[in-house]
Amino acid sequence: MPTQAIFPVFDELIPRKEKERFLGQKARVIWMTGLSGSGKTTLAKALERKLIAAGFFSKLLDGDNVRSGINKGLSFSEEDREENIRRIAEVSRLFVEGGVICINSFVSPTKQIRSLVRSIIGSPDFVEVYINTPLEECERRDVKGLYKKARAGEIKEFTGISSPFEAPDYPHIEIKTEDRSIEECSDELFHKLTPLIRK
Repeated sequence: MPTQAIFPVFDELIPRKEKERFLGQKARVIWMTGLSGSGKTTLAKALERKLIAAGFFSKLLDGDNVRSGINKGLSFSEEDREENIRRIAEVSRLFVEGGVICINSFVSPTKQIRSLVRSIIGSPDFVEVYINTPLEECERRDVKGLYKKARAGEIKEFTGISSPFEAPDYPHIEIKTEDRSIEECSDELFHKLTPLIRK
């Protein structure tokens, strides 16, 4: 049964297309995946700045702002990690329905979990961005010391060490960050993304 039939209030909401016209953009979910330390959040922040400067309206979601609020009660078990991503996808879909470009920065290591995200958001609105940084480079950066702890056995099921990362086969956008500046990478990301969000 369609959602509108269960909740008739949806018929009274301002349509997404009207909001997109008002904002002058096409709402999309920009789903940035990659290893811990690959530069996802750094690039997501830089991208948001570039979008605002270019007149686009966006919202950035990452582990810090969702784990401290809506997903505060979830653990890091496999089941709760999946629930974490599911909730994020649902929230992202709400932003898109509101005409907003939603930038997401999450490891989301398996093809299965990213397929779940795509199914919730809908393929036309889902833009998969692979931040491609070699494991060795991620370990070298290791800003939070997570790889060191994982190598020492202090963190179990850590992606890239004791748990696999499945790179996307056909991402919409792939950004290689090794030996490149944040500005170079964020410029490339912005220019490749712009045609997908421009009204």
